[in-house]
Amino acid sequence: MFIYPKGFYIDVRIEDCFTTRITYKNGELQEQKVRSNKGAFIRVFDGTRWYYASLTDLDNIQNQINTLASMATPNPDIENHPYVKMYEVNNEELIQYNENSLRDVPLNLKDALIKEISNLCTDETIKMKNVFYVDDVTIKEIYTSKGTNIKFDKQTCGVSLQMQCTYKNNKNQFSSSNAKVTFSELKEKVPFFIEEIAKNVEFIKNAESFEPGEYPVLMGPIATGVFTHESFGHKSESDFMVGDEAMRKEWTLGKQVGQSLLTIIDDGTVAGNGYVPFDDEGTKGRKTSIITNGILTDRLHSIATAAALEENPTGNARSINFEFEPIVRMTTTYIEKGTTPLKDIIKGIKYGVFVDTIKHGSGMSTFTIAPSRAYKIESGEITTPINLSVITGNVFETLKIVDAVSEEFELLSFVGGGCGKMEQFPLPVGFGGPFTLVRKLNIM
Repeated sequence: MFIYPKGFYIDVRIEDCFTTRITYKNGELQEQKVRSNKGAFIRVFDGTRWYYASLTDLDNIQNQINTLASMATPNPDIENHPYVKMYEVNNEELIQYNENSLRDVPLNLKDALIKEISNLCTDETIKMKNVFYVDDVTIKEIYTSKGTNIKFDKQTCGVSLQMQCTYKNNKNQFSSSNAKVTFSELKEKVPFFIEEIAKNVEFIKNAESFEPGEYPVLMGPIATGVFTHESFGHKSESDFMVGDEAMRKEWTLGKQVGQSLLTIIDDGTVAGNGYVPFDDEGTKGRKTSIITNGILTDRLHSIATAAALEENPTGNARSINFEFEPIVRMTTTYIEKGTTPLKDIIKGIKYGVFVDTIKHGSGMSTFTIAPSRAYKIESGEITTPINLSVITGNVFETLKIVDAVSEEFELLSFVGGGCGKMEQFPLPVGFGGPFTLVRKLNIM
């Protein structure tokens, strides 16, 4: 398709993007945007440095390749460079959504769904409500001087409901979001939002204060997913380790970091926000076991980090769009499900905390989670709603005291946010997992 000047490794990533965003605030339309955009990101590597360009004039790709090559120094031995030797050659077309493309769903149907969910928020405790719909359809093509020729599509659509509720002395913000890959699947999630609104109203009317301290904490799938992503997933992104001997020592493969019941996965083949059949360097997406039965077994890589650490690529080189270079990012990251029924885990807790939903989370060596809905666990039963500020702990200490993971399991995709790293935000990712019991965490 393109003529590649000799003495270089060259790749071209072309993206055809379609997005819709509709926002209602307190029942009033605030935003309704439909946008289509095409562009390309081009890289030329001469064995010493990379030369990049991003453009929206697709007819000018060949000229841009030639311009970048003219800035670089031809390398007759480029094929033997460690990076170049590691790049995969894949030839595949994987188009899945010709029949159910979100491009073909009329705008009025998307708008009607948002209004239906907004109109559910009628309780007097709800003082503010924001509801928005977002969809994204992307068709990617990747071509390389080694012979890769890939074309695939991915899409998601979702609704996010944000509520501010007040009742007597209780004030809280709640966020409920759900994303699917087709509009028909998303329409079926209206009962989910009905249930979420009811839970939020019940919570704000009955939540009590709670004494700070250390307690056993049972995290639901959302809290488990955010904990895994923020506290552990980012530490597994290997670009943090290149040039950092202390971090590599902390992250020695084969190290026991948790009990045998703990397995953490990153999987680019899962449908949803983190779906990456091929990453942005053309490496095939795959399932990577970062922790296997409590032992560090892998980390997440681009080609450059895999070559630098003499490990295998994992298909985790991602960018938020064609304006950015790919860097090491997660896809769908989760704790693998266990074998213990949730009811048995709860029965074994004398006094502790259940974190159902959260506002946000952050962390690397130390993590912090801000709960939204949390409840006491007393004598083996989930009881009173409680107001909590944050839950925090040390990552590696916490992994060692994960005492149970349930057989119940859920993977999740959301809209209205994403993963941030360097200047690239928001990147869609998937997460979730089982209900996870940690022996003790700091609660404030």
